[in-house]
Amino acid sequence: MKLKGFYSSLVAIAIPVSLQNLLANFVNMLDTVMIGRLGGTEIAAVGLGNQIFFILNMVLFGIASGGGVFISQFWGKNDLKGIRRSLGIILCLSVVVSFIFTLLSLLIPHQLISLFSPDPAVIQVGGDYLRIVCLSYVITAVNFSFTLAFRCTERVKLPLVCTSVSLFTNAGSNYLLIFVAGWGVKGAALATVFSRIVEFLILIIWSYSHNYETCGKLREMLSLKLESFARYFKIALPVIINETFWGLGISVQSSIFAHAGTNAITAFQITNTISQLTWVFCMGFGNGIGVLIGKRIGERKMEEAHGYAMRSMWFMPLVGAIVGVLLLPLSQLLPFFFKVEPDVLRTATYMLLILIAFYPFNSFCMNWVVGVCRAGGDTVFTAVVELCTLWLVAIPLGFLASSVLHLSAVWIYVFVMSEGIVKAVIGFIRVASGKWLHEVT
Repeated sequence: MKLKGFYSSLVAIAIPVSLQNLLANFVNMLDTVMIGRLGGTEIAAVGLGNQIFFILNMVLFGIASGGGVFISQFWGKNDLKGIRRSLGIILCLSVVVSFIFTLLSLLIPHQLISLFSPDPAVIQVGGDYLRIVCLSYVITAVNFSFTLAFRCTERVKLPLVCTSVSLFTNAGSNYLLIFVAGWGVKGAALATVFSRIVEFLILIIWSYSHNYETCGKLREMLSLKLESFARYFKIALPVIINETFWGLGISVQSSIFAHAGTNAITAFQITNTISQLTWVFCMGFGNGIGVLIGKRIGERKMEEAHGYAMRSMWFMPLVGAIVGVLLLPLSQLLPFFFKVEPDVLRTATYMLLILIAFYPFNSFCMNWVVGVCRAGGDTVFTAVVELCTLWLVAIPLGFLASSVLHLSAVWIYVFVMSEGIVKAVIGFIRVASGKWLHEVT
């Protein structure tokens, strides 16, 4: 079977999405990097403060990703009403959830940080950061919803431009508020809020003034029937549950490292911060594959969709291996980014080397879960596998390494990462079977 234009179409979507994800992660990590000049306590505090946003981000990703299954397939059918109704559902749910997170972060910020770390200094600084940065959550939810809808309709340039402006806004504001004004972590939080507002204004004004397919009137997007919600939740609820509990699981992993010591959690946060710079390329290609497959399913080209999926299963580990190598030079730059003890830098460097070895597996798993099976509406199976491997393999192994065997942070990281191998084997069997292919629209 000939699959004309697969790679050219994939690159046309994946590269802008990857760059946009890269810049978005720069916005998220900029606080950590610039605060890194202040010391280890501040790094850990901001990192754990952002764990709350990470959990919210996973919920928002679940809501948007579940809706994205419909938007991609409606895009294949050229059904603009269906696209706008799907975006309306995503917006309603995202705003409600982000408001709840904002309220909790305003009322009990220090208690939330204490869930992850027993260190009083980290709790105090992290709570102060969280109480301010949470003011960006609702705006971020709206930005996230529109951005994913644009991706699913192959409008990938505007999110890239908006995130670029947000990055430079955040960097400049960070410098002025952290170092010039001397507000420390509070200045970093304010800079993030301001940059999200700027991103929102550009995203909405430009897309509506240029009549993007997703941008209907508010009345049109909110003309929702019970049937629409029922159909959405049938596909999206497993994704929302999956991403929510996956986010909670990753936060539990952070807690495991935090209880292994402040140095351990600092190294873990540094590793995650640096790895985000390269992982975005794997995510970009995975998202691109999902859009292409969803569109083919909407066009009822099932054989072509399956062919795309099988081709991606060897291509994505190769992308993961190539991208992982980029972590090698980044690991040598840690002393320039973070002002921490030599032991912490050494541990973070070892963690990055371990991550490189697992990148092909991680890329493979991300692709079959997010890129292939979700595009095919196979959300229940992926949710079961994701949650079982995380909560029954990764977390118990991490707890065993930390609290029972009392291993070093590096070995804890090895134990936690090993679940990717199990998930990769299951994923290959599922995709090859073709049982993931469903038309949901």
